[in-house]
Order: sequence, then structure tokens, then C-alpha cells
Amino acid sequence: MAQEAFEDIVETFEFLDDWEDRYRHVIDMGKAMEPLDDALKVPATKVDGCASQVWLHPRIADGIFTFDGDSDAMIVRGLIAVLRGLYSGLPVADVEKVDAAHELGRLGLDEHLSAQRSNGVRAMVERIRNVAASA
Repeated sequence: MAQEAFEDIVETFEFLDDWEDRYRHVIDMGKAMEPLDDALKVPATKVDGCASQVWLHPRIADGIFTFDGDSDAMIVRGLIAVLRGLYSGLPVADVEKVDAAHELGRLGLDEHLSAQRSNGVRAMVERIRNVAASA
């Protein structure tokens, strides 16, 4: 159950043979994101459990879940972009149905991220799921 935007990421990853190329692509995805307004970088949007500074700003409008995010680490900004592809645009009730570990595994991220980065991704996914569940 992946969004079309996430399927596009999967297709791009399949095209890129080398993990370094994939890593660069994730960083480029992060660079392409609009930075989060500094006014939104507050304790309420900060994600605990990440080695880097990470902020997620979720929104639910007309039953659709979206979010913006930012980080002080370029690879983490890219991982936020990947998660946006996975979750943004879903009906809020479907957010908890996404098997993030499986979907991200399709990209091979589980094999190439450090333990700290993997923990940070899990923390971001948990925050996304908690916000959607409380809506």
C-alpha cells in the first residue's frame, strides 16, 4: 500500500545500481524540499530519538494526511522526503496501515543506514503514526 510518489522513488532506486548513487539521490531529494519555516522548529515538532535535529510538521485537512519536515543533516532531510512520498496524501485512517519497515525495505535502506539513522527513521515513523492515530 504505497503512494504513487513512493512507487516513483522505488523505480528510481531500481534504476540506480550503486548504493552510493542511491544515497546521493536521497540527499538530492532532501535538498529539493522546501525548508521548514523556523517558526515551526519548536519542541512540539521536534522528533526525539534522532541523532540529528529533526522536525516534522503534520497537517490533516479534509481527512488527508500531509507533513513537512526538516533536519540539520542532509541525509535525514532526504529520509524525510522519502517518508513524505510514503505517507503524504494518504487518508488519515490509512496512515497506520502502512507497513513502513516493509516499504522502506524495498529501497534497501534497512541494509545501508547506520543503527542511529535507522532508529531516527523509526522515531519519525512513530511520530507520523501517532499524529494520525490521534486525529
